[in-house]
Amino acid sequence: MTRMFPNSSRPTMRDVARASGVAIKTVSRVMNGEPNVASATAERVLRAADEMGYVMHQQASDLRRRDGGVGAIGLLLSSVGNAFDSHLHRAVERVANDHGMMTLAASTEDDPDVELARLRGFVARRLDGLIVLTVREDHSLLARELERGWPVVFADRPAPGVDCDSVTSDNAGGVRAAVQHVRGYGHTRIAFLSNLQVISTSRERTACFREATRDLPDCTVTTDLGDEAAVIAAIERLMGSDAPPTAILSGRNDITIATVRALQRLGLERSVALVGFDDIPLADLVRPGITVIAQDPDALGELAATRLIARVRGESLSPEQVVVPTRLIVRGSGEITAGRS
Repeated sequence: MTRMFPNSSRPTMRDVARASGVAIKTVSRVMNGEPNVASATAERVLRAADEMGYVMHQQASDLRRRDGGVGAIGLLLSSVGNAFDSHLHRAVERVANDHGMMTLAASTEDDPDVELARLRGFVARRLDGLIVLTVREDHSLLARELERGWPVVFADRPAPGVDCDSVTSDNAGGVRAAVQHVRGYGHTRIAFLSNLQVISTSRERTACFREATRDLPDCTVTTDLGDEAAVIAAIERLMGSDAPPTAILSGRNDITIATVRALQRLGLERSVALVGFDDIPLADLVRPGITVIAQDPDALGELAATRLIARVRGESLSPEQVVVPTRLIVRGSGEITAGRS
């Protein structure tokens, strides 16, 4: 990397602004990962900062240990309020702590624009590496950083077209297991409820459900359920139809929770089978207990962090795609037979 300043003179935000032809305020917005900055402008600012070796407020330098160890990694999550994300976060932080490293985390709430802004902020701070739960389809920013040698690992959600490490769950195997399970109890009218299709795992699970039920013409798919109200409305509509489903498969843990509430309101919690994708807290305490396809967010986080640390420390590794198995946990809701009232 070519540096435009001698070691005795640290580049300033004003220098970056001058080199990239923008206002100082614009540089500040880009470095802080704020939204509503044109992509071309942000790229120009980041390129100038990178060439100068500029680090905003010298965060990265301050976070590095004097003994040459790792200083800090970034973790970009979907939502810290989601149990899956919080477990993964805890696992990453545990591994990072074991290696004398800090973890700086941020959430996107599954908004591609917010993700881009957060990524810009992480890149600007020149952390040692980054773990990403992505919602974006355009990964040009990270692809450029990967080419420059910045360690990046994608967790839970892969990045098609980007040659890098990823650690994901066996979504296809989990959905097939859920479908096979309820079919074993006589269900042929199965409804699948899915989250926003901008999320790659949602698209994959939806596609796997369609494939697993292609011989069952009475199955239905409802997608882009972004909140509890949308889930409840969808279930009320489905159960009020001429041929209501006898089983429901949920594509995500928060959809499962909303489904339980909807079925309880309708008095159908013991009549309609339910299998949720991903485990949820207290799933064994409701009646009937909630049968789930459990992911292993602790393993996902641990594997992703371990891989990232290896790259940060300079190990020569070929990109690897690790798939973590899912497992069926039987608790009662998925074992309701078809036609039970």
